Amino acid sequence: MTTLIDNSPVQIANTKPTLVGLTLDELKVKMGEIGVPEKMHKMRATQLFRWIYHYGITDFEAITDINKELRQKLAQNFTLERAEVLERLISKDGTRKWLIRTAPGIEIEIVYIPDVARSGALCVSSQVGCTLNCSFCHTGTQVLVRNLTAQEIIMQLMIARDDLGEWPTPFEDRQITNIVFMGMGEPLYNLDNVASAIEVISNGEGIAIGRRRITVSTSGIVPEMDRLGQLGVMLAVSLHACNDELRDILVPINKKYNLEALFKAIRAYPDLSNSKRVTFEYVMLEGVNDSPKDAQDLLRLLKGIPAKVNLIPFNPWPGSIYKCSDRIHTKAFSEFIFNAGISAPIRRTRGQDILAACGQLRSESKKTKASILKKENI
Repeated sequence: MTTLIDNSPVQIANTKPTLVGLTLDELKVKMGEIGVPEKMHKMRATQLFRWIYHYGITDFEAITDINKELRQKLAQNFTLERAEVLERLISKDGTRKWLIRTAPGIEIEIVYIPDVARSGALCVSSQVGCTLNCSFCHTGTQVLVRNLTAQEIIMQLMIARDDLGEWPTPFEDRQITNIVFMGMGEPLYNLDNVASAIEVISNGEGIAIGRRRITVSTSGIVPEMDRLGQLGVMLAVSLHACNDELRDILVPINKKYNLEALFKAIRAYPDLSNSKRVTFEYVMLEGVNDSPKDAQDLLRLLKGIPAKVNLIPFNPWPGSIYKCSDRIHTKAFSEFIFNAGISAPIRRTRGQDILAACGQLRSESKKTKASILKKENI
């Protein structure tokens, strides 16, 4: 049975801006705003960065290497509050899901999946809603509200670590060892903010999750893939079909960047090797993309690419027209790929009972016209 931890909103009454989620450069600017001498901007910002992201403090008084006067000035002008947590859920399999609100009309879902990778993976969102309209994906039925800021992306990890009690940053026995940009939205349509968030998350003085443990998933925004490669993170590609005709239906961005263009960009991704493989996500849809011919076509596309294929059982959602491939077809597909020398595990569905599984994330945020967002400064 699903466990509901806390379904009541955590109110954030303070109107002062929070420093949580800011980059080191942004913290330097904040020091100037409160009168810290310019020659001390870097030092004070670096101290704050470590207290926020290594220790996870929620009170400026916890800082021991900044004088009382400056601590008081910080408290007068800023807070260390997180976003508003609207809902916390735990699945029967231990998966956790949070629904948070960062601004009026801006709601985000975050998912923590235990017992994957070295320990556990946090699935974060990069947009509220999505523009890609992948036909099998529940998130794609929610229209795009806007891109998330770097601060809002980092805030997702901060909230998860608060609830998991991972402060100060542990270097052994972590619960969150991996970050996957596989939540709501297309990360490469928001790459500036995603890159800034990765800069903070990977910084060794704070959260310290290495870039090889950060995976960014794209449906194939070809012009941004080279830039993503310069960040040193792992690449995942939402593939789901091995010919343009079918992929145009399942992943409509394929009409703009077809398989030929996509795989040219994949082959050019920096430093590909057996230790830095591309992960290909492939949702198993009954009678749609699960035939032996589809498996053969997949091998043809992957030839020469250090690759891993995640076979994802389709997770149903209200109104979906698809069914999940049965176990026999899925296992046969997996074995065919394995026998060709490419890892093709069948992903275990997690958090399905709380709609936290792959393709099921969808907040209740509504589309807001750009003019209103600009007017309200959201």
